[in-house]
Amino acid sequence: MSDDLTLNLWKKNLGSVPETVWDRTDLTSLILADNGLTEVSERLGELISLRMLDLGHNQLTHVPESLGNITGLSDFLYLHDNRLTDLPHSIARLRKLRYLNAGENQLQSFPEPLCELSSLVELRLTQNSISSLPDCIVHLKNLRELHLRNNQLTTLPHSIADLAELRHIDLRGNPLESLPACIADMPKLEKLDLRWVHSLPSQPWFSTLEVRGCLVYR
Repeated sequence: MSDDLTLNLWKKNLGSVPETVWDRTDLTSLILADNGLTEVSERLGELISLRMLDLGHNQLTHVPESLGNITGLSDFLYLHDNRLTDLPHSIARLRKLRYLNAGENQLQSFPEPLCELSSLVELRLTQNSISSLPDCIVHLKNLRELHLRNNQLTTLPHSIADLAELRHIDLRGNPLESLPACIADMPKLEKLDLRWVHSLPSQPWFSTLEVRGCLVYR
């Protein structure tokens, strides 16, 4: 008998989440995507058995701080395609989370609480207005994919090179002016995507990566 208890309310035109949903403390997966939601109750934090939560494709301007109570959230957290200008500070408590998508929002800066997500394998922050990455990103020791397409980045911090597990960096469509040469020393990098970047001159270390088998898309 499976221990997976999923409630799939995708695209049900809910407008708001029925209170009965918050009574389902046994749920391991909750899908509320594409429902025109403008808010989510603090009762979200009562769903402490969740391993996957999908709040994508809504109209949320904030996510409740009680999100941080769901410390077992490990598989996926989808917050993409909303109107978020920040993420709750409590998200830092989701130390088991492996995948986060907060793309297509209105983030002006990289939410530093994300630096505490030490289990994160894939981070998607595409189509925001992020202009820089903090040095604390170095704490994401298990990160393999970093998707930053269509932001406002002009460079990356040198600490990016300390992410020894990173395989894929997507920087498409950013106004990059420079990149640290130490990226060439990243041991497992397989793809550096720089398409639609017109402001960055070709770097001599690109060939170092390519000789090693890393794909550099320009």
